[in-house]
Amino acid sequence: MRQAIKTFMAATAATFTLFGVAQADGIAGAPAPFDKGGVKVALISYVSAGDFFQAYQAGAEAQAKALGIDLRVFPGRQHAAEQRDQIQQAINLGVHGIVIDHGQPESLTDVAQQALDAGIKVVAFDVNLNNPAIPQVEQSDHELSRLALEQVVKDSGTSFNAGYVYVAGFAPLDRRNEVWEKFKAENKGVVEKARFGAVNDTTATSTADQAKAVLTANPDISVVFAPYDEFARGVKLAAADLGISDKLKIYSADVSTADIQEITEEGSPWVATVATNPAVVGAVSIRATALKIAGQDVPSQILVKPSLLTQTALREAGVKSIEELAAKVPAFNDSDAVRADWIPAKLF
Repeated sequence: MRQAIKTFMAATAATFTLFGVAQADGIAGAPAPFDKGGVKVALISYVSAGDFFQAYQAGAEAQAKALGIDLRVFPGRQHAAEQRDQIQQAINLGVHGIVIDHGQPESLTDVAQQALDAGIKVVAFDVNLNNPAIPQVEQSDHELSRLALEQVVKDSGTSFNAGYVYVAGFAPLDRRNEVWEKFKAENKGVVEKARFGAVNDTTATSTADQAKAVLTANPDISVVFAPYDEFARGVKLAAADLGISDKLKIYSADVSTADIQEITEEGSPWVATVATNPAVVGAVSIRATALKIAGQDVPSQILVKPSLLTQTALREAGVKSIEELAAKVPAFNDSDAVRADWIPAKLF
């Protein structure tokens, strides 16, 4: 307990130091409090490891900087109790807004309400807190799965044995799972031979270990639906270790520079992913929070539309990085969600 208190005090002191730096002068023509500056926002994540979450954070930081926001980022360690503590720290620091990035709803609902009761505006990304006062930013997860599975049908038809990577309890994965369940119900020739997966600080390697066992026990699996890029990376690693990359097709959601390189490399079984730009999603989360702080209307559900990215298309376009993808697919690099004239738009 003593160590926990010391850790809390150290984290709080560090946060006050960050918020104590010179504050922005404000944005001309912006509503209060952005016209004066000094707005404080906390970004509190459940997961921060992996390219997607790092890019999400970078986008949030870029939009915050453009708005003169003092942004405090609390690193996610896949620990529900720690995420609760971080939200309580942010409340005690008197921030104007909190972005809750992923998490387990059952451990967050009451503490999110505490933030609202303290007059703090709260926005959630990919975690459903079932609170009408908390707008939810989503990657249009149903669309992500639908586009990926449409590509599966183009490549493999509607009769095949599948492996499925899924962990329940995470809002984006649960929404993607709804589409998968409907897809199976409508296509009786699709047989789910195995379901596996892990979400932790080593998701890809943990999933790879499970995938090796699954693929060894079910050599007739020809398609793996892995609707999270860390899942797909793990399955790809397992396929390579087992020497069956040429017998498998992997479909995923989300994308990063590392993913693009793995998708486009010679002999890769990872043939498609559907994704939004995580940096754009991070920026959208901050814009939604800023509008709430300014007392302006924000829809309860904020969708960022995804794009289908196939191995063939990426190779033909010569795309090797997120930057090149954004340059060659402009829709990937922007979103018209939660815009306002006073919010700087050009970030990347």
